[in-house]
Amino acid sequence: MFRLQEWASFALECPDGQVIDLGTSDDESMSSMTYLVVSEVDEIEPMVMELDEDELEQPMEEDPEPEDFGKFRGSLLPPADAGSNYAKLARECHTTGTLFAVPEAPYARGLVAAEEGNNLEDRTVIKRAFLYFKTYKGLLVDLIYSFHERDDSKQFFQSRTAKDAFRVIEAELNFFYDVLYTKAAVIHCPTGYLFRAISIGSVVSAFASFYVLDKHDFHEYDIQITYTLLLGAIGLEFVGFVRLICSDWTIAKIATSEEKHGRSLIKGSIFIKYLLKFKSESSPFALHILYARWSNSIFQYNFLDTRLRKCPKWIEKLLGLIYLGEFYDDWKFGRVEQYSEKLGELIFYELKRKASSGSTNEICASRGKWALEHTKSVENCQKLLPFVCDVDYGKSLLLWHIATELCYNTDESTNDHRKTSKVLSDYMLHLMIKQPDMVSAVAGIGQIRFRDTCAEADRFFDETIRDTCAEADRFFDETIFDKRNACRNLLSVPTELNPAEVKGDRSQSALFDACILAKELRKFHDKKWDIVSEVWVELLTYAAIHCQPFMHARQLSKGGELVTLVWLLMVQLGLSEQFQIKVGHVRATAG
Repeated sequence: MFRLQEWASFALECPDGQVIDLGTSDDESMSSMTYLVVSEVDEIEPMVMELDEDELEQPMEEDPEPEDFGKFRGSLLPPADAGSNYAKLARECHTTGTLFAVPEAPYARGLVAAEEGNNLEDRTVIKRAFLYFKTYKGLLVDLIYSFHERDDSKQFFQSRTAKDAFRVIEAELNFFYDVLYTKAAVIHCPTGYLFRAISIGSVVSAFASFYVLDKHDFHEYDIQITYTLLLGAIGLEFVGFVRLICSDWTIAKIATSEEKHGRSLIKGSIFIKYLLKFKSESSPFALHILYARWSNSIFQYNFLDTRLRKCPKWIEKLLGLIYLGEFYDDWKFGRVEQYSEKLGELIFYELKRKASSGSTNEICASRGKWALEHTKSVENCQKLLPFVCDVDYGKSLLLWHIATELCYNTDESTNDHRKTSKVLSDYMLHLMIKQPDMVSAVAGIGQIRFRDTCAEADRFFDETIRDTCAEADRFFDETIFDKRNACRNLLSVPTELNPAEVKGDRSQSALFDACILAKELRKFHDKKWDIVSEVWVELLTYAAIHCQPFMHARQLSKGGELVTLVWLLMVQLGLSEQFQIKVGHVRATAG
């Protein structure tokens, strides 16, 4: 057994820049050496694993920017394909006058039929999600896909229920998150498994070496600290190992391996079975909370709330001076609704309906027109078309938000779509005002129009509702303003005149245009909620498919957004312009 006293005096530099003098006393040297070993193992592991570029792509930084996607894109590009030798074939055809077309090998489809009509098991959800993740990971960098891939995913999702479809999409986005924001993609490969084993072995060996070491010259306090550090390192390795074997990557790889070899790997199947029981929502251990794939939160922002519950102007100015205006606005007016299965069913049904009929380009470009022309209510909605066709997307979104609010607060319908329309309406306004980057490509001057509309609403309410309220009452007594009365006052204004003719084009306010729309919607009575819900789904899908992919990727680090789930689901139902490689592409040979 070697003794530390026999070591020559020299210095080592730790990964964090700290210099350790190994020529000092025994107890100091041992503590320093322990720190060095653990630090070096933690540093070496990810460095070596990242060398395995052939296995998986490099993970991105915590907040990927467009330039980062250039590197990611390069790792996903397929090999260059020059196609058939046109010059050679043209000469041979000119000489022989004959040209034979040889079709490419048929595309291998997944086993969709066997799963059709059945509720998906958890392992099947993860396996399918992993399959489509590997197929569609290039979506984040705008790669183009073939109609073969579209038809495969479209066939699968059209045979699913809304709940199962969103379960697969959630799991798939979880794989996207891991690739972009964690080391999971590097760890879950043979090289990663090897270095995880080396890391665990190194820490356990360091603990065993110190345990058998003659420590009679060490201070008791230093021995306790060293044991604490080593046990802490072992604990961290244990947690990492548990997370490794409990992740979706492990389940997907075992399930994929079973399918590849055409037989069940008994031990692997038993492991997956019990692991999924622990992670399921019915598990008493509540592990599903730790492994939740997205927040299930739908943020809400309501126009009438911001006007009826706003604080006095002097407080707004004060908050603006100390840069707390935005924080106060989020705290006072921001709300969160939980995702519901009814909302998922509405969105999924509308997407399936669109995927089964109509031109993909037409549907992707539609922001309410297709929904009004193909409404399930079989009503004539011609008078509603100008509110989606003759205005830009930002104005259309604000018009339908205010009109939905006016109808919602003056109607007692029990129609299920009344609530879902309200949730989608407030969510889309949240995106336009609080996350404008998600809709900036299509919303235009949405925020300017929103401010002008707020100003007109403030003037209207000041003149009609708040004349008898003291300034203090406005701030402290929110119950004095009843939404229903406010909506009735707005709807009571005669709207025979076109607001644009009265106000000109200086103000971008959409308040009384929305009142006109609300009055038209009220003519449909209870069926208006079917129409409104369909229009809101189309406004949501338009924003989802036109949002830049790197913006969707950013949202994954913040718990995920409903619009991102809808985007990925649309693509896999074929509702995207990223499918441009036609079926029937051939390789030609002359003869």
